Amino acid sequence: MRFLFVHGTGVRRERHDRLFAQVRERLTARFPGAAVDSCYWGDRFGATLGAGGRSVPGLCPGPQGEPDPVDAETAEWALLLADPLCELRVLAEAGWAGPGDRGDRGDARDAHDEDAGYGDAFAMPGVQGAGARVLALLEGLPPAPPPTGDELGALLHGTGLAAGFAAALDVAAGSAEAARAAARAADEPQARELATALARAVTAAALAAATDEADCTGAERDRLVELLTTRLGGDGRVPGARVAAVLGRLALRVTTQPLLDARRGSLTVGATPVLGDILRYQSRGHELREFLHARITADPGPTVLIGHSLGGIALVDLLALAAARGEDVPGAELLVTVGSQAPFLYELGALTALEPGAKLPYGFPRWLNVYDRHDVLSYLAAPVFPGDARVSDHEVRSRQPFPACHSAYWKQDSLYARIEQAVTEAEIG
Repeated sequence: MRFLFVHGTGVRRERHDRLFAQVRERLTARFPGAAVDSCYWGDRFGATLGAGGRSVPGLCPGPQGEPDPVDAETAEWALLLADPLCELRVLAEAGWAGPGDRGDRGDARDAHDEDAGYGDAFAMPGVQGAGARVLALLEGLPPAPPPTGDELGALLHGTGLAAGFAAALDVAAGSAEAARAAARAADEPQARELATALARAVTAAALAAATDEADCTGAERDRLVELLTTRLGGDGRVPGARVAAVLGRLALRVTTQPLLDARRGSLTVGATPVLGDILRYQSRGHELREFLHARITADPGPTVLIGHSLGGIALVDLLALAAARGEDVPGAELLVTVGSQAPFLYELGALTALEPGAKLPYGFPRWLNVYDRHDVLSYLAAPVFPGDARVSDHEVRSRQPFPACHSAYWKQDSLYARIEQAVTEAEIG
């Protein structure tokens, strides 16, 4: 009897040798007379950047200097999409430093202060302050502007933001941040900055609600802000000095986009073996399957095939394609997939050998599928092949989070105990 181990995606020689040493040690302990071999394919069939990564923007970064204004703007909007009220919060908490602002009171201010318009030391009872006027204009905006005859409405419908516009208005107008910021805005310049912050908050809330259903360019987004700002009595689309001073560089530090821009090259190079192997297999998988077939049939004795991750996908494809053609794969008596995506690809219609809903062909061997519920790259096989006695699932619990659990199978005694049981059930030996 022979065991043939097929490694998964992203594995190269050094990593393979460590994994296979663990597998061989434990299989040899349980099956002293069995041969334990490996089918290493990473260097020959794994993905590489054939042009040295020249297709990747940022792989060779330019000189480091002041942030590009476009990058800074992108970072600001990333922060707004994560928290549409963040700029309003700055105005609500920090206000505008000046003679009339009482922001130094800290936690001593209360709701009565806000209602009384404490941002203006000379506010007259019953007279609406500058900030309150802006907030009243926001509350009076129509929640469903018409798609024709109104530029704002046409733009909302054209960008896919119309459905979430009413809720976005409510998010901004009904927020405690807007109320506190409005109470602090004591003069017209402050009111205009408040109008811009409210317009950006509404636009960000609508974009965040639409997620990837939005079809909105940066220019269209900016025009939405301009139109809303104008209707609120303002005259700008970029944050005012107070907000920019607090959030400008913070956005570059805490949002992911600047980091992704700066590290895109190194991230792409690092991810190439893992993601690239999968993509390469999907387009040129026949090369790997032919290689595996040659290794399996080189020794026609009874063989237990153990495939990890992408290795399991390739083995399922190989065995199913051969069985569908009525061809034998000499020696293949038992298939063990570990942390494999083959069942999921079958459901998606992305498994080369089988259409969704098709049964495993006659001649396909027994299949033991091993998974860990914390391993998001492992899936159940038996439920997608209901009634097929050849297919069974076994759960392993490594007590490790992902991604560590995706490689933690090989030290679990329960894995080898279940393989031993499957070998006995298949009467291999």
